[in-house]
Amino acid sequence: MSMTEADQHVKYGADADQFFRLGLMYSTGKSVPADMVAAHKWFNIAAMRGSNEAVRHRCEIASEMSAADIAAAQRAARAWLTRH
Repeated sequence: MSMTEADQHVKYGADADQFFRLGLMYSTGKSVPADMVAAHKWFNIAAMRGSNEAVRHRCEIASEMSAADIAAAQRAARAWLTRH
């Protein structure tokens, strides 16, 4: 599944759990190439939708990311939310 396919998968009516699962997929490389920026993005969106587990996972991966990668993930989350 590509990032575009992931975007389409959650485009309409997604709940926090769906975003959280995408974060897990990208953080573990399950079904998609591992991508911590994408994982942080999806965990961030899940957290904004009320997932406490996403908050924990986002903090865990953020500790392994550079400030530039975290900023990129935050920009990506804002851009996704703006489009959807």
